[in-house]
Amino acid sequence: MKKRGFEVAKGFENEGINLPIRKTKYSAGYDIEAAEDCIIPVFKRGQKPTLIKTGLKAYMEEDEVLVLCNRSSNPGKKGLVMANGVGIIDKDYYGNLDNDGHFMFSFFNIGEQDVEIKKGEAIGQAIFKKFLIADNDEAEGIREGGFGSTNK
Repeated sequence: MKKRGFEVAKGFENEGINLPIRKTKYSAGYDIEAAEDCIIPVFKRGQKPTLIKTGLKAYMEEDEVLVLCNRSSNPGKKGLVMANGVGIIDKDYYGNLDNDGHFMFSFFNIGEQDVEIKKGEAIGQAIFKKFLIADNDEAEGIREGGFGSTNK
């Protein structure tokens, strides 16, 4: 029985997507790579963040979440900051009807030049974590869609 892990999302099966790995025995995070080349333009007021495709989806147990974090070197070396601070991938995002659970990283470029990301380049980390439920929690909602679909 599968507990937690990564799979290639639908539409990316033939794109040479590498499943994430931890680089060292005590690393908390799995290194996530870009699924394709892209450019992250220098930030201008009113601009939407750049979504970097990973070609991945994640499955996990009921009391777990996948946390997407920036690489520690991205802000200083490339000027890249995650637009949402951290990304939260819920268990019920996996296999959703809109995008099969494909998760992406959302970046702003606060540097002085556009940043080119190449396919296969490490862009962030993903960490599986347990979470707790508050007393009297009665959540019954069911996810209907993909990215940004909560409460719709």
